[in-house]
Amino acid sequence: MKKRERINMIGCYIKQRLKILFMLCVFAILFSLVFHLYSLPAEAVFYSSLLCVATGIFFGIWDFSSYYKKHTILYNMLNNVTISIEDLPRTSNLWERDYQELLNALYIDKLQIVSNTDAASSEMTDYYTIWAHQIKTPIAAMRLLLQSEESDKSSELSMELFKIEQYVEMVLQYLRLDSSSSDYILKKYDLDELIKQAVRKYAKLFILKKISLHYESVSYSVLTDEKWLVFVIEQILSNALKYTNQGSISIYRKDSTLIIEDTGIGIQEEDLPRVFEKGFTGYNGRADKKSTGIGLYLCKRILSKLSHTISIESKLGKGTRVLINLDTINLKVE
Repeated sequence: MKKRERINMIGCYIKQRLKILFMLCVFAILFSLVFHLYSLPAEAVFYSSLLCVATGIFFGIWDFSSYYKKHTILYNMLNNVTISIEDLPRTSNLWERDYQELLNALYIDKLQIVSNTDAASSEMTDYYTIWAHQIKTPIAAMRLLLQSEESDKSSELSMELFKIEQYVEMVLQYLRLDSSSSDYILKKYDLDELIKQAVRKYAKLFILKKISLHYESVSYSVLTDEKWLVFVIEQILSNALKYTNQGSISIYRKDSTLIIEDTGIGIQEEDLPRVFEKGFTGYNGRADKKSTGIGLYLCKRILSKLSHTISIESKLGKGTRVLINLDTINLKVE
C-alpha cells in the first residue's frame, strides 16, 4: 500500500471515530468539573486523567489494527473479486454483515449475467462462423459461372464478388481474433513471400483500376504468423486500392519497418488519431459510404498480438503511408 493511501486510510479512520472522540472529550470535561466541585487534589485528577488517556490509546491502537487488517484484506481482494468473494473479513457488527450479504447477492447476480452473456456470445459466434463458411459455396459457384462468360461486365462482377469474399474473410478473422482456439503459429518467414501472396490476390484489382505497383524485394526475415500477417497486408492493400483512383502504390522496407504507400486521397489530420478505433470511418468513410471501420481496427489488434506495431502518416490529397514495425518482443519460435 502506498504512503498516500495509508494517509487517506488514517484520515478515514479518524472521520469514522469523530463521534466517539467527541464523546470522550465531553466525558473528560464532565469528570474534571465533578473533581473540581468536590475539591479533589490535583494529583488525583492528573493520575485519573493519565490512566484514561493511556487506556484510550491502548484501545485506539487495538481498534485501528483491526480496522487496518480489514481494509488490507478488502484492498488485496480488488484484483481477485472476479474469482471469488469468499475471503471477505469476518464481520464485527450487524451493518457489516448486511453489507456482506448485499455483496454476495450482487456477486451471484453478476455471475449469472456473465454466464448468460457468454452463452449468448458463443451462440452468436458459432452462428456467424457457420454462416461465413456456408456463404463461400454460392460465392464459389458464382465465380465459376462468371468465368464461363468473358466480358467487361463479367470482369466487373468478378471484382464485386471478390469484394464480397474479402468481407466474408474479414468476418471470419473478426470472430477468430479473440477465440481461445486462434491458431497462432510463430515462425521465421521470408517477408517477400508474404507480400507476394497479398499482391497476387489483388493483381486483378490493380489492373482494373490501372494503378501501378512499385515493389522490389525487401530481403527480410520476420518472426510472425503467416496467415495473420498476410491478412493485415491484404487489408492495407485493400484500403490503398479503395482510396487511390490514379497513381501508384509502393511497397518497400526501411530497417525493420514495412511501408505501404499510396498516392490516394489521403486522410484528414483530425481523423488520424482515431483511424484504429473500432467502427470509426472518418470523413472519407462517410463520404463514399464504403468503409466499415473494422479493417484497421483488426490490423491493430492482430499486430499487437504478434508483438508488431502499426502507424499511419497521411496528407489530404497527397496520399497515405502505413508503417508496420515487425520487431517482436517475448515471442517463442515454434
